Amino acid sequence: MSVLVANFPVMSDEFTIDPNFDSRDDAGNGDPDATSRILRRYHQLLWSKPLPNGDPFDLVTTRERSYLFHESARGKFFLSSDTVVPTFRSWLRMKPITGQLDTAELDKFQVLNHSMGGALVFPGERRKGTLTMNGARGMNSRISDRMDLTLEAIRRHFSGERSPLSKTLSNYDDFFSLFEDFRGYVNHFLLQDLLNDDGQSVELFLPFEDFEVTPALPSNVDQYRAYRDNATKFLHARNHRIDAWAKLNLRR
Repeated sequence: MSVLVANFPVMSDEFTIDPNFDSRDDAGNGDPDATSRILRRYHQLLWSKPLPNGDPFDLVTTRERSYLFHESARGKFFLSSDTVVPTFRSWLRMKPITGQLDTAELDKFQVLNHSMGGALVFPGERRKGTLTMNGARGMNSRISDRMDLTLEAIRRHFSGERSPLSKTLSNYDDFFSLFEDFRGYVNHFLLQDLLNDDGQSVELFLPFEDFEVTPALPSNVDQYRAYRDNATKFLHARNHRIDAWAKLNLRR
C-alpha cells in the first residue's frame, strides 16, 4: 500500500529513516546539503507535519530550483539544508588546534556530524538586506556556525532580545512565527536535547557568558575536545529522538 507524504506517493517501507546515515555517502562529489537525495527525503519526511496551531506544513520537492518548498495561506517558504554542528576540521583558523588531533578522532566526529542529528533546514531564499540563515551563521564570528549558539540566538529572537543574528532572524520572522514560540520551534525540529532541564534555556557546548565577550571558537585542544564531546552527546541524543519519532509517526 502506498501512502501520500507531501507531494509524492511512497511505499510504506520507504518511511524508514536511518538517522545514522552519512549524508556524504550519496552526495557524489558535491555538498551533501545540496546533492544528497536521501538527506532531502529525510528532511521532507521529518518536517512535513502540522504546525503548533494544527495547520499543515507540507514540504514538496517539485518546485523548480528549490530544495524544499511550502505554500499555503501561511505563506511561501523556500527551505535549504545545513550541516549545523561543525567539526571545524576544514577551517583554516582552527588548523593550529585540529592539526594536533589524531585523524581517526576527527573522522569519527565528522561521520557523526553528517548524520541526521547534525542536519536542519532554514529559510534558503536570499532576502533584501541580509544574508540567509545559513550564510549568517557561518560568517558571523560570534556564531561560527555552531548550532547551540544559533539556537540561543533563536531563543532570544522569540523573547525579543538581541543577538548577533537579530537582523537575519527578523528578516525571516514569518518563518519563525509559524512555530508560535521558542518551544514550538524546538519541538517541531526535535531539538529538545539542546535544552537544559528547565526546558527553556539552551545548553551550550562550551562555557558561555554572552555573545559580546565569549569567543565562539575553541581556543585550545582541551576546549575543542570539550566542544566535540558535548556536541557528540547532542548528536547521539537527537539521532535517537529522530529515530523514535519516525518509528512512531512515519511507519504504517
